Amino acid sequence: MPEMPEVHALADDLADRLAGRTIARFEIATFSALKTFDPPATDVVGHEVQDVTHHGKFLDLDLGDLHLVMHLAKAGWIRWYDVLPTARNRTIAARVGLDDGPGISVTEAGTKKSLAIWVVRDPLDVPRLATLGPDPLSDAFTEERFAEVLAAAGRAQIKGVLRDQARIAGIGNAYSDEILHAAKMSPFKPAAMPEEDVHHLYEATRSVLADAIRRSEGLHMADLKGEKKAGMRVHGRTGEACPVCGDTIRQVRFADNSLQYCPTCQTGGKPLADRALSRLGITT
Repeated sequence: MPEMPEVHALADDLADRLAGRTIARFEIATFSALKTFDPPATDVVGHEVQDVTHHGKFLDLDLGDLHLVMHLAKAGWIRWYDVLPTARNRTIAARVGLDDGPGISVTEAGTKKSLAIWVVRDPLDVPRLATLGPDPLSDAFTEERFAEVLAAAGRAQIKGVLRDQARIAGIGNAYSDEILHAAKMSPFKPAAMPEEDVHHLYEATRSVLADAIRRSEGLHMADLKGEKKAGMRVHGRTGEACPVCGDTIRQVRFADNSLQYCPTCQTGGKPLADRALSRLGITT
């Protein structure tokens, strides 16, 4: 899933390619992806792209009096074409063509279709965007504000709190694993924690996300997935050696995702129970 660092880089790349150019064609191929009807999606045609920004994981094509907002969900992505093709396939959710021939296709792999597109007059007209928590790299997101977020979450597990978009915008499964590894903290630790732990977690959150953004600066959208994967220290690396201590990276599996962690760095050397294996009577 594209998370805030990748969406930030996508917005920068798209801004370089689209700003100042006029939309000549907007085609919705997966009709369930379009979440609005007023204004009509066809109204974006003829508008000049002013800028491309993001709000957490939401991309925002600023068209002046309209905004084309996209959430790429778990399996969505954007591809640039110097000449936008006309052929369709099952992965294409939408296409945006420019007045001089090039454009982008918005794709979603897999059978579970969660990608969403809105045409709105104000980004805050998008319900999920309107309820986003603070940007974790903004100046307003101070350590004191972070402490308030954690205190309000109480006994909730910190892994889930970091991923809760209504509490903090832009962090997903991958970067929450990376942040908790950098902070040397169990994913199941309660969010309400001592002041010293809040400090370590705050510093880890800011540094992991800022480093990811720095690594992706200037990259084309085609290279961002590879950069994200290469930059992970524990996420997606089950069975490999921890780059900090050399212990074997473990995972905990759930119904629709999994988390990765280092026992030595994060849980005092104790492996966490793998939910999927536990149901089968297998211990790790």
